[in-house]
Amino acid sequence: MNRKIELLAPAGDLEKLKIAVLYGADAVYLGGTSFGLRAKAKNFSKDEMREGVVFAHKHNAKVYVTCNIFAHNDDFRGMEEYFKFLREINVDAVLISDPGVFSVAREAVPNMDIHISTQANNTNYKTALFWQKLGAVRIVMARELSLKEIKDISDNIPKNLEIEAFVHGAMCISYSGRCLLSNYLSGRDANKGACSHPCRWKYALVEQTRPGEYMPIEEDERGTYIFNSKDLCMIEYIPELIDSGITSLKIEGRIKTSFYVGTVIKAYREAIDDYIKDPNIYYGKKEYYLDEVKKASYRGFTTGFYFGKPNQDEQIYTTSSYIRNYDFIGMVIDYDEKSGFATIEQRNKFVVGDEIEFFRGKGETFSMVVEEMYDEDGNGILEAPHPQQIIKLKVGKKLNPFDMMRK
Repeated sequence: MNRKIELLAPAGDLEKLKIAVLYGADAVYLGGTSFGLRAKAKNFSKDEMREGVVFAHKHNAKVYVTCNIFAHNDDFRGMEEYFKFLREINVDAVLISDPGVFSVAREAVPNMDIHISTQANNTNYKTALFWQKLGAVRIVMARELSLKEIKDISDNIPKNLEIEAFVHGAMCISYSGRCLLSNYLSGRDANKGACSHPCRWKYALVEQTRPGEYMPIEEDERGTYIFNSKDLCMIEYIPELIDSGITSLKIEGRIKTSFYVGTVIKAYREAIDDYIKDPNIYYGKKEYYLDEVKKASYRGFTTGFYFGKPNQDEQIYTTSSYIRNYDFIGMVIDYDEKSGFATIEQRNKFVVGDEIEFFRGKGETFSMVVEEMYDEDGNGILEAPHPQQIIKLKVGKKLNPFDMMRK
């Protein structure tokens, strides 16, 4: 295979960026405090972004910054200076959906790579060629395309125009995320980064003359109109994704946890590497990869539009809650090889006697029973109940910072 396949990870804050890179991402995408579509993510201050770029580049990973709002007139204030700052700190590319924002970027930072966001509804090769003529180097596919449609696009564009597509994570109910529902129901504009996610709310029917009398909305042979989609998961279809011409496999989740990012990225990293090394290894481990991504919270899985239009089985009608099989219980801060003790920052309660797993950015996952642990003052303790409590834990196997504990 001549094409490099990129694994692209979400980075909602600096910790998640570091975990994404250490757990195998080739690139991360993130937002600053302005011009992006994830206002509820912590996002990055300028200093944090600078530190993140340095960290990523040190580990041979790239950084892409989202500037994919649909801009109103006031949004252009400070935009040119922002793009120049991104160039100054050596950001590798910006993601843009609005032609006006695109024009500002081309004028302010003419040598910076521009990727066209999925928000731009990129559904055909003519659109891809249009953006390339203006200077774009990558097109993020609309989520509503099948693998066949993506292959048709790939076959009709130059090889130097890259294709990126979402392969895992939450699905938006509206076309490539261009949603008006949030703005209408809560006054929060999804197209400017403030979505309130009304697609996840539980709805009932109320008749005008019977206030307070809630009637359930039921499905019939024609379907239903409730919005809550299962999560996308394509880890069992890595060969099909690559064969379609996609060069960047994108994971959704800038407002997900560090545990989610590490779990999903490591599973996809292993799946991609196994397939490239030997397809037989990949095919023999498909159930394992799926089991691994299920250790992060999820809403059930779907293949989205990749194999045809979704049917009623791709929606969840009873709840918007996640399936959660594992808890994230601790993050490794340091490890002392002489004593075999790890310094851990607690994230959820665990106790002596618990069987836990350590999963690591580098190295195999292993299990152990917690036999002894101590607080910061060296006192023996039987449990770690306090959020972000610092403890010493006897492990015996070498660990690295940002390795994680789960149970």
